[in-house]
Amino acid sequence: MSAGIVFHLLAALAYAVLAISLWRPLTKGGSQVAAGKVRRVCLAGAIVLHGIALSQAILPQHSLHLGWALALSAAVWLGMVIFWLENLAMRIDGLLLILLPASAVAALLAGIFPYGHTVAHADNEWLRIHLLIALTAYGLITVAALQAILMTALDRQLHRPIEQASERSTLGRALDTMPPLLLQEVLLFRLIAIGFGILTLTIITGALVSMRISSDLVPMDHKTIFTLLSWLTFGILLLGRYIRGWRGRIALRWTLVGFAFLLLSYSGSRFVLEVILQRG
Repeated sequence: MSAGIVFHLLAALAYAVLAISLWRPLTKGGSQVAAGKVRRVCLAGAIVLHGIALSQAILPQHSLHLGWALALSAAVWLGMVIFWLENLAMRIDGLLLILLPASAVAALLAGIFPYGHTVAHADNEWLRIHLLIALTAYGLITVAALQAILMTALDRQLHRPIEQASERSTLGRALDTMPPLLLQEVLLFRLIAIGFGILTLTIITGALVSMRISSDLVPMDHKTIFTLLSWLTFGILLLGRYIRGWRGRIALRWTLVGFAFLLLSYSGSRFVLEVILQRG
């Protein structure tokens, strides 16, 4: 068993334990979620374990190894790093109720499906920079998508008849602990705006790498097409926000569509090839 698999499984365990420690009081009727200093330190440790797992799995012996599960794991890890930094500025502990289980699943999948393919031209510095920028954009938009899902659930919860606190479900009490929708919306559009900027850099650096390697400015493969569709979706969303004040459900739908395109650009297609079709 490789070091990458071991560290991914350890990271998944750490995320899962933290998730259980936050969800357990809610299952017993509690109505508050607070990470506290101890959990924040433990979360930092889990993020470090996850980072070590990725470095061991993606960069073995100075090569570059990627697969659908590793790409998803890297995106979620970057998302957790971003959350950690955001949480220093504003207390958004409630978001951990969805981020921790998602991180545990992503790390577990990377441990179970560590295989992939060795990236050609891995010694090309421009290619490494492009992949780093692409994964950063992937991470930002992944967190934005998770938050959009959470905001959709919270919006539906707010439109339901008010129940007695003691009669509310565990999920209902969990949603009550989330930051206000307006604060989440500000955070969501901040993530989307930064993610859109980095996705733009991804397309530019991808074109430069393609020119250096194959002399094609824009190779019309599935990755390029879905990435451009994602970029266009988020561009329209930000333009609609600026010109027409888009918010609420319409913004959440556009966010999820843009994320779906980005997911299909790499992890989705690699999942079909590597798991369903059994091809590398």
